[in-house]
Amino acid sequence: MQKISLLFTLLLMLFTSACNRADEVDLILKNATIYTVDNAFSKAEALAIKQGKIIAVGTNKEILAKYDAKQIIDLNGKYVYPGFIDAHAHFFGYGKGIQTEAPLYDTQSEEQILDLLAAFQKEKQNAWIIGRGWDQNDWPIAEFPTKKRLDKLFPKTPVYLIRIDGHAAWVNSKALELAGINSNTHVNGGEILLKNGESTGILIDNAMGLVRHLIPDPDADLKIKALKAAEKNCFAVGLTGVTDAGLSLDDILLIDKLQKSGELNIRLNVMLDPSKENFDYFVSKEPYLTDKLSVRTIKIYADGALGSRGACMLKPYSDDTNNSGLMIESENYYRQICSKALENNYQVATHAIGDSGNRVMLNIYGEFLKGKNDKRWRIEHAQIVAPEDFALFGKYSVIPSVQPTHATSDMYWAEERVGPERIKGAYAYRQLLKENGWIPLGTDFPIEKIDPLLTFYAAVVRKDLNNYPENGFQTENTLSRIETLKGMTIWAAKAAFEEHNKGSIEAGKFADLVVLDQDIMECEGAAIPKTRILYTIVNGTLVYQKK
Repeated sequence: MQKISLLFTLLLMLFTSACNRADEVDLILKNATIYTVDNAFSKAEALAIKQGKIIAVGTNKEILAKYDAKQIIDLNGKYVYPGFIDAHAHFFGYGKGIQTEAPLYDTQSEEQILDLLAAFQKEKQNAWIIGRGWDQNDWPIAEFPTKKRLDKLFPKTPVYLIRIDGHAAWVNSKALELAGINSNTHVNGGEILLKNGESTGILIDNAMGLVRHLIPDPDADLKIKALKAAEKNCFAVGLTGVTDAGLSLDDILLIDKLQKSGELNIRLNVMLDPSKENFDYFVSKEPYLTDKLSVRTIKIYADGALGSRGACMLKPYSDDTNNSGLMIESENYYRQICSKALENNYQVATHAIGDSGNRVMLNIYGEFLKGKNDKRWRIEHAQIVAPEDFALFGKYSVIPSVQPTHATSDMYWAEERVGPERIKGAYAYRQLLKENGWIPLGTDFPIEKIDPLLTFYAAVVRKDLNNYPENGFQTENTLSRIETLKGMTIWAAKAAFEEHNKGSIEAGKFADLVVLDQDIMECEGAAIPKTRILYTIVNGTLVYQKK
């Protein structure tokens, strides 16, 4: 009898031990301040990750009692957020720029650019000199340059320099010659600037394509290097996902191949260039969705940009009274795209900057959407909106996808372009937020810097990094810190129909996280840009760690 009792005790102990044994997971984060960005915007202390997914979120006691892991990171009170998602950028173009283009960002004069180009070409000896990032608004005389000094420096080598907004190019005579551009050349949806009957070397919007199509496409090896370089830089700033605003079929297929082979791990929502190849391969079928890649959106352009005065305005520019900007295509073209998208359950995303460009596209959207809906058709930028047109975003459930750093980059000269009345409807993020109750945020990199913390700063503080202006730029349109964080996480995911898989820290979602050294929800506004990324985690794997 005593032996039976002893055996029973041993069995009970084994059973109890088995019941109390912690579940094995891949990674535990503990002793953290975790902003889950769930519906309640709750906080937690710890979380468990297994096979790339978040298994549980809770207190230290709850998680450590139930789970064990080979890798446990004690964050000592540091701050965890859902991985940041850039809702509008040019991921592939950014990577190619790193590999092939002379960086002209933050240059302060034409002379500085010419010096940079001379040094760049001396090193590279390229058949084409390509550069990007110049902005005449930052120069002592804020006027477009001409081809004259480029011709003197590079008489035999074609030069193609893209303005910071991507909507104007500065070229030399050799490039014009190769493209067959002269004073009689005309292009719909673009402009070739002339002086005394001769091209100045400035090409606006569709006119850029006359030269651009002559530039050889990078080979496959360079493209792969470009994608990997872009991914590395994204992870270093806490980005775990990016929407790329327009790619060709070949480039999308390359991305898909690299993701499937494990060579590329960032999650990408890719918009389609409106080409026949993309329509035949993608739009004629169901949206293409994997864990890393989403293809369900057609990207089109309504107008140009404000900095190059190509944005289409209802009335002429205040600083160029003979110019109202331009529409890139005919209204019938936009209707054809919208019809095809609606028929095939694809999203439409339209670049629209000027108040006329926004009005045209909102009304065309309305013809197809009719009223409230969940199609999530998007207006990218929505920079200048006429007062009476804000309501159209809500009426047709159109999503304004905006980039807060555009406001703080353009604020020095934007009012000169549009005047004191129209500027009230510019960069009006709070007004836009009110229409649907949510707003995705991005950077438009490489037009702006890649860092999402600058997005956060611009949205909530509305100042530049030098604390200008002292009282902020049109602060009636600031966003709260909660709204801004949502715009960079769950709302950015929602704009791509991905809110059920990412954008918040909840059980069942992808384990995409960023760990910061200070709390951007509580710190002083001026401290936000000084925040450091400690870890970036994608699919439960550390892809960046601060050294």
